[in-house]
Amino acid sequence: MQKIIDTHAHVFPDKIAHKAVFGICDFYDFPREEGQAGTYEDLKKSSCEIGVDYHVVCSTATTKEQVEAINTWISTLPCETTIALGTIHPDYENIYDEIERIISLGLKGIKLHPDFQKFYVDDKKVFKIYEAAEGRLPILMHSGDYRYDFSSPKRISNILKEFPKLDVIAAHLGGYSRWEDVKKFLLGKRVWFDTSSSLWFMKNKEAIEIIRAHGTDKIMYGTDYPIRHPKRELDKFNELDLTQKEREDIFFNTASKLYKF
Repeated sequence: MQKIIDTHAHVFPDKIAHKAVFGICDFYDFPREEGQAGTYEDLKKSSCEIGVDYHVVCSTATTKEQVEAINTWISTLPCETTIALGTIHPDYENIYDEIERIISLGLKGIKLHPDFQKFYVDDKKVFKIYEAAEGRLPILMHSGDYRYDFSSPKRISNILKEFPKLDVIAAHLGGYSRWEDVKKFLLGKRVWFDTSSSLWFMKNKEAIEIIRAHGTDKIMYGTDYPIRHPKRELDKFNELDLTQKEREDIFFNTASKLYKF
């Protein structure tokens, strides 16, 4: 049976999950899908039902005050089938110390959301995050969105030039809703993509073209739970006419190598 890792899932503490899910959906003007609780237990349950047993989970600090609490909480979730990412905020005072703590907590990467955190990914003020993570922790960052320029494919390409050994995962197939920029600035570069929140906004043919041009050794499957229900996202991905080897890479092989699953 095909092993599947969902490499992009957001989870929240039970007491704030309801509010957080509505906040995310409102930000993107997406309807909230039925039954999406936004909790770790709900993610595991709804994923297990469709054969997705492995997860990379994250929760973003929208203010510097949230950083330590989120990292402490999310570090309690990992198990044999789950990897958790830490969070950091560009305005947080002790970035180097907190990244050391992220590592000591057993977290396997860092999630950044420039649109929520309001920073440009190639602004030199955030370079200290990349310096501390380079060669040590992958950084998963929201990318694209025609409404903002915080994490455009061009800006991400600037990071790749400045930090050639930094493991960057440009979510949403490299640039949600900015596919021509993805092709121009990121295809073929040393950067990973995930498939979350992308396939619904492009034709299957274009998705396949980007996947094959970039290489499935740098593409990972992701759902963007709780924005998308795991079953609907898996069904959408399965519409793509990919080879068995391509599917194995995207579903499991690429992520298992990057995160050492």
